[in-house]
Amino acid sequence: MQQPRSERRRFLRGLGGFMMLSAAGGETLRHAAASTASREKVRWPKPIGSPVLDSLPPVIENSRDVHTNVDKLVEVASWMAYEELPMPEYHLPLGVGESGPDETIDFIMIADVIDTAFTDFTTHVKFQVDYAGQHWSDSEAEFACIKRAMDQGIPILDGHYLAQLTRAQMEKIFAGNIEIPMLEEKMELWRQAGAVLAAKYNGRFHNFIRSCSPRLYDHGKGLVDRLVVEFPRFNDVSVYDGHEIKLYKLPQLGLWFLYAGLHQSGKFQIEDIHSMTAFADYIVPVGLRLMGITSYSAALEKTIDSHQLIPRDSTQEIEVRAHCIYGTALLTEEINKLRAPDAQIIIPQIDARIWTHYHTTDWPHHLTRTIMY
Repeated sequence: MQQPRSERRRFLRGLGGFMMLSAAGGETLRHAAASTASREKVRWPKPIGSPVLDSLPPVIENSRDVHTNVDKLVEVASWMAYEELPMPEYHLPLGVGESGPDETIDFIMIADVIDTAFTDFTTHVKFQVDYAGQHWSDSEAEFACIKRAMDQGIPILDGHYLAQLTRAQMEKIFAGNIEIPMLEEKMELWRQAGAVLAAKYNGRFHNFIRSCSPRLYDHGKGLVDRLVVEFPRFNDVSVYDGHEIKLYKLPQLGLWFLYAGLHQSGKFQIEDIHSMTAFADYIVPVGLRLMGITSYSAALEKTIDSHQLIPRDSTQEIEVRAHCIYGTALLTEEINKLRAPDAQIIIPQIDARIWTHYHTTDWPHHLTRTIMY
């Protein structure tokens, strides 16, 4: 049906005004774009009991530089739903956990404390190491270095040791092809976590884990509830236009590793595992971008393609991460509509599917110097 001429004129005048704003640039355009976005009807996945997902509306409804294309997301779900999408299996370096689940918990959570930035921000070279006859890269190289330290008799899983760590000890532990990125920050994170473990949990993460409710969120008693309070490095929160946005990448990821590795044996359970979201990092946003589920502004594309650093807590960085969490939640919901009741999946399985397919891609990802992912 053809629009009345008066309505078309109003539309064209509005379009012309917006084009002038685009030419002028600056904050005026940002506010105009935000106002337009906030008026759009945003489709939300059903609540899953996640404070992370519940905190995202201010970002998704008002984004300036990132957009989730729901129609494309539904199209991707129409074929991804028929993939196997298994629970991932995370293989720890040789021998980890042989002495029991407590060692596995200690190993994964100690590694999780410093699981951040393995690519040099200047040269873009990834941290790598040779250990036990294998070549390890990225976060797997971190795991290998921790296991190598254990083999050398270093009490690296003990908070008492970590609380007193020196730079020389860090350099020995992480001897590899390059100095591990953000070495100083990683050392300080281990010291801080080690001090908490030594003071309250006899130096061991498994004592902390066992003292929590077997839920992610349980009125302050859950695993994530307490991780983000007792270990400040896990409090992955940003402020967007005055709103607190909870992203919680590493606290969720460490617990997901534990669940994936130990739940079948009954040695570690999370009763509300369905409340877990994606782990908003560098790689999963790339997968969503390449599949067309998300799209970026020309300015953000240029920044990423030219390997420029995007500041931590900037609107662009928050939007990239928030749309990652939102898009994977909605994609999971769409996939489950097409799968049998006994083949339903949870969001981390989609996160694993995307990360596995794209973590070696040459497509550039955003660069942010941060301890949160």
